[in-house]
Amino acid sequence: MKINGAVALVTGGNRGLGEQLVKALLDAGAAKVYAAARNPDSVRVPGAVPIALDITDPGSVRAAAARAQDVTLLINNAGSSTGAAILDGELDAYRTEFETHVLGTLDVSRAFAPALARNGGGAILNVLSVLSWVTLPGSAAYSAAKSAEWSVTNALRVAFAEQGTQVTSLHVGYMDTDMTAAVTAPKLDPADVARTALDGVEAGLHEVLADDLSKQVKAGLAADPSALYPQLAAS
Repeated sequence: MKINGAVALVTGGNRGLGEQLVKALLDAGAAKVYAAARNPDSVRVPGAVPIALDITDPGSVRAAAARAQDVTLLINNAGSSTGAAILDGELDAYRTEFETHVLGTLDVSRAFAPALARNGGGAILNVLSVLSWVTLPGSAAYSAAKSAEWSVTNALRVAFAEQGTQVTSLHVGYMDTDMTAAVTAPKLDPADVARTALDGVEAGLHEVLADDLSKQVKAGLAADPSALYPQLAAS
């Protein structure tokens, strides 16, 4: 998958990592970049093509797919973060997370699959998280949804291989965006993450691990759960 000359669509392309992905695509020579958002007037990147898209609304998804028939690279970036915890988080917050990260990503991927096939296969980049592989009790809804999205992404890899569509996932820790404004831990520059992700797409990678934390957690999946959750070793 070559970024130069590609026609890309980025969900949640109006802020945070999504906005940086739009900029990075244009800088890398993409022929057209659709920046999708619930409110297309909120798209601020010069040269981007604003397009209305609410990934939790099937009608909106169908309309966007019908308009953007020339897409060769789909980036599923739109997300939510309710902060719902495991014991007292509202179940509606869990539903929101799953409607967005899991069902929304799946619906958009399905909707754009025919266009990708007609245009030579192309590629899909799903923005996941290190929390696809490790969970924090205080943000269990987000972690659970990202874990499920990882599973859906693996299924999409296999299903789309037949039509020649490459599926890449991005796993990353904290980035300096609105979503992590209250986090005091070190955070990555989303512009750097965007470039790393696109490099991974061009390299044909199945997974892009954008930081050391993601690499460490991925390696820890083969160990006992206490390797990722030290509280278990102390109990």
